[in-house]
Amino acid sequence: MEKILVTRRIPQKFLERLEALGEVEMWDHELTPMPREQFVEAAKDKTALLVTLSERIDATLFEAAPKLKVVANMAVGYDNIDLQIAEQSHVQVANTPGVLTETTAELGFALMMATSRRIVEAEKYVQQGQWESWGPYLLAGKDIYQSKVGIFGMGEIGRAFARRLKGFNADILYHNRSRNMKAEHELGAFYTSFDTLIKESDFVICTAPSTPETQNTFNKEVFKNMRNDAIFINIGRGDLVVEEDLVEAIENGEIAGCGLDVVRDEPIRTDHPLLKYPNVVVTPHIGSASVLTRDQMIQTCILNIEDVAQGLLARNQVVTNTH
Repeated sequence: MEKILVTRRIPQKFLERLEALGEVEMWDHELTPMPREQFVEAAKDKTALLVTLSERIDATLFEAAPKLKVVANMAVGYDNIDLQIAEQSHVQVANTPGVLTETTAELGFALMMATSRRIVEAEKYVQQGQWESWGPYLLAGKDIYQSKVGIFGMGEIGRAFARRLKGFNADILYHNRSRNMKAEHELGAFYTSFDTLIKESDFVICTAPSTPETQNTFNKEVFKNMRNDAIFINIGRGDLVVEEDLVEAIENGEIAGCGLDVVRDEPIRTDHPLLKYPNVVVTPHIGSASVLTRDQMIQTCILNIEDVAQGLLARNQVVTNTH
């Protein structure tokens, strides 16, 4: 019989699926993460964990939970988990690839549209009673149609984002660690150097994961090399951006604005300097937040746990780069 820890509240229908496998302990909160000490203590006798990106799965956790067989991460990314220690501890790590691709790309596109057409700024303008007349350049924004859009990270989400650009007759540039011939053939995307992408694009879209190679990619020099009318969108990971340099770029008008669904330290503090600029839109890491997608993510986690409970490899097992 399995002993399962779920670190956020999930719907009853999914809880019942897990209870069919054994004993389930659930942290009954949706927005508040489980305190670290309580999490480690609760994991001690567990064979399976269903966790979010908020939980740090490290050597301390693995040492405390000797019976652990699987960690099911409710995310595509897994930078919250030490994969090497997991492997040494003979614990499988599984994620939720595929199910959130389209939803995350959709949110990224919404951020691009919101920043380019100044939607949040315009809505506040109306709410604050400032709308007194029409003006030729009142809240004038930037067209996506026939623009040049550069995508940094042409994985599944990057390709999904590019597909949405086809209806806008946009030129699609991309930079990736390797060429994506599928994106080139199906979407007409052009592979460029990173330098060319940031210098020529009207919109720079970051969909890349956090790796030692990608962290701090978007820094002072990069923002200076972007067009002054360019807009930066990040739906990848917050640590790809040096936020002090982004603040400086916005302050000095080196770029026209940005839309962020991820930041370096989440949740963002209310006095963060980025939040004072009208041309910055920040959303609370809701890239995959549709009801259907979140249901599918939990379902995928449960399937992974069920696989391991049956003595199989998790269908979405994450392996280290040494494999």
